[in-house]
Amino acid sequence: MQWTLDFFPIPPCAELGAQPLSGLLWTLLVLFLWYCYRVGSDPPGTGRTHPGKLKSGSARSGRMLRSSISARGSNVAASGVNLSKAAASDRVTPCIVMETGEEEEEEDAEMGRHRGYLTPVLGHTLFPNQAPAASKKLYGALQEYAKRYSWVGMGRIHKGLREQARLSERSSIQKPHLFFLPDVPSIPFFPRDAHRHDIEVLEASYPIILAEFQAVYQRGVDAKLGWTCQSPKGQAVFPLYSAGVCVAANCRSCPHSYRTLLSLRTFISSNSLGSAGFWVLGPGATLGGCYGPTNARLRCHLGLQTPPQCELVVGGEPQCWSEGHCLLVDDSFLHTVSHNGTAEDGPRVIFSVDLWHPNVAAAERQALDYIFSPEQ
Repeated sequence: MQWTLDFFPIPPCAELGAQPLSGLLWTLLVLFLWYCYRVGSDPPGTGRTHPGKLKSGSARSGRMLRSSISARGSNVAASGVNLSKAAASDRVTPCIVMETGEEEEEEDAEMGRHRGYLTPVLGHTLFPNQAPAASKKLYGALQEYAKRYSWVGMGRIHKGLREQARLSERSSIQKPHLFFLPDVPSIPFFPRDAHRHDIEVLEASYPIILAEFQAVYQRGVDAKLGWTCQSPKGQAVFPLYSAGVCVAANCRSCPHSYRTLLSLRTFISSNSLGSAGFWVLGPGATLGGCYGPTNARLRCHLGLQTPPQCELVVGGEPQCWSEGHCLLVDDSFLHTVSHNGTAEDGPRVIFSVDLWHPNVAAAERQALDYIFSPEQ
């Protein structure tokens, strides 16, 4: 079967005739079909590298097509043929953008500025000889963790262990006595948004947590009943978790409080930096001038019984508890607790839970769980 071009409204060409013009149109048609085949044959996920941008290979195909059309149009023009349709298609630029990669480079540079602490640490970096024995033991645990997993993400932990000795020697309003994680934003009191989910869970459970405390408190404050008493300071603690270890008997006495702890996203339950339980402070008692063990955590206080004359001062900033509401405290700052009420006011009672600092990365949390494991 022979195909003809009689159905095209083509004006007669005196110089070239119909045969050369037909060959030109067939060439353009073949190039167009070849281009459509190349674009449509790219597998999903490889045709585009960014929304709105084709791969450079497709862009090269578009440039080859345009160059072929331009060359063909130039030859026709040189022959004196005025082909209006070819000229119009040559003037229209196909919607193909050559990918430069500049935006991707800018994004990578921006992310790099915020994740410098996630870069690998050289395992042979010297540890200071004058470091205390406790820091050397922790550094040995970090080396064991890195051999088992990786040095990636250990930059701040490595730096904190090396500088712990100098931190303990200097006078500062923030001086955790066990471990300081560098480059962590620190303020005495954090806003609720830092741990909104966990705070809302605790506050929603306030009535049942209070009822469970009252049940164990009415049985008596006695070491045989699970209490840890600090009589000279007027403080008593009923722990559910103590230094990363679950106190099973106490958790059985407060099953809902225990289940609430397990539902929290950031509760420190696997290392010695984390504890949770009921803290009771009697009237006239004061706990003054102490630092928490680390700035890698925040201590959440859910107020259960809060007489008006009770006050918490952290880093020189005073705050008061409120029943049914939480305070997020960085207790690595110098802090004092006082109950200036009378015996009629009753004790101050809070449900204290240790949560991860929001700026501690997941890799660092895993490493700290290993380094400060209760078995270490």
